[in-house]
Parts: sequence; structure tokens; C-alpha cells
Amino acid sequence: MSSIVNRQEKMFSLLYRCEASRATFFSLVDSNGDTMLHLAAKLSPPSQLARISGAALQMQRELQWYKEVESIMNHPLKDVPNKNNQTTRELFTDEHKDLLVKGEEWMKGSSPSCTVVGALIITIMFTVPGGNVQETGYPIFKNKKSFTVFIVADAISLFSSSTSVLMFLGILTSRYADEDFLKSLPKKLIFGLSTLFLSIATMMVTFCAALIIMLNGRLEVVIPVVLLASIPVTFFMLLQFPLLVEIFMSTYGPGIFNKKMKRWY
Repeated sequence: MSSIVNRQEKMFSLLYRCEASRATFFSLVDSNGDTMLHLAAKLSPPSQLARISGAALQMQRELQWYKEVESIMNHPLKDVPNKNNQTTRELFTDEHKDLLVKGEEWMKGSSPSCTVVGALIITIMFTVPGGNVQETGYPIFKNKKSFTVFIVADAISLFSSSTSVLMFLGILTSRYADEDFLKSLPKKLIFGLSTLFLSIATMMVTFCAALIIMLNGRLEVVIPVVLLASIPVTFFMLLQFPLLVEIFMSTYGPGIFNKKMKRWY
């Protein structure tokens, strides 16, 4: 029981692999009438929650624990109330109500800054360097290969930043039920951050192509300017990319339990 209460993934995996005693183990009930699923529905110890960054990811991990234990519990015990007359689902909701609020605040606090960045990219994209030929209305540099690179990268940056802004606006207007923290909200955040990074990368390609066009390929000027312009972009991506990786692994990774762990006998 302590492996569930203290969220010990490795110990739980070992117990899961012990098929002979697994059914007996998950049928146990403690003195408070709590089943294994009741214990999984309780809030993790603060020391375990502190290992995970962000209240939204903490809520997701709590749901993963609950869902995993629920999937292997005996069906008759799933909806049995404890001595406080609480079902497992009611206990989970009661125990995690504060974390749910913190998770919502964390998601809504992270989204506006990314929305602002995406909106800024939208406003500066699709400005054609050099202007147009007055007689025809076509861009002056339309026959240059670097201009083709500029147009393609500019279009990708514009579309991806627009998509990113829409995804973050969707996060801000989501309902924030506890179940949404398992898949729905993390998927939106992953997609929003991914498209934002794509828009930033293609924006830099657009900027480089525009400089090459305007300066007629003078690399001794283009390279230093591009390096200087890359500094704030690099800082932003270094700060946000680890978060994207963590959310992706938490949502689409192998899971918190190793069900293929070898037995100790």
C-alpha cells in the first residue's frame, strides 16, 4: 500500500509483475475502508509533487496514477465507498481541488506570454523587401532564389504563428475539468508550443533571406547582424523548449510504470 501512497513507481511495477499475488494485493482494504484505488485517489506527498515542474503536469501525473491503478483493480471494488462514504472518484476530486485550481492558473499564466510572441510574429511577417515594380506591381526581387526562400519561410512562419495563437487562445477558454489535464490540455500546449517554435525558426530564415536580398549577399554584414538577432530568440527557445520536451514525454512517453520489469524471483 505504501508504494501507492508514496508514489513509488518502481515498487509498484514490481508488484504488478508478481502475477500470483497481484489479485490479492489489489483486493486489500485498510482500516479506513480505503481500497488501493482510494489510496491512488489521494494527493501525492509534497516531496513527490516537487519532482514535477508546473501544477498542470503535477495534476496530469496524479491522473495517470489514478487511471493506472483503476485499470488493474478488481471491478467490484472500483465503486465501493470507504468509511467516510466517499467513492474513489469523489475522493480524488476532493483531494485535488486545490491542485486543480493551481493547474488552471499555471496554464492560463503560461499562455498569454506565448500568445503575445505569436501575435508579434504575425504583425511583422509578409513584409516584402525592396517593394514592388510600379508598372507591374510585382516584387522587385521576384526572380532571385533568395526571394523564393523568403516567401516560403515567411508563409510558414505566418501560418504557424497564427495556429499557435489560436491554440493558446483555446487553452485560455478551456473548461479545465480534472480529466482535461490528462490529455486534452497537454495536447493543446504541445501543439501551441511546437507551432510557436516553428514560426520563430522560419522567422529567422525569413530575416536572413531578407538581409541577403537587401545587402546583395554581403556576408560580412549579414552574418554579424543575424548572430545578434538570434540572441533573444535563442534565449526564448532555451527557456521554453525544456518545458515542451517534459510535457511531450509526460503525455506520449512510455508511462510512469515499467510493466516489463523483471521479477525478483
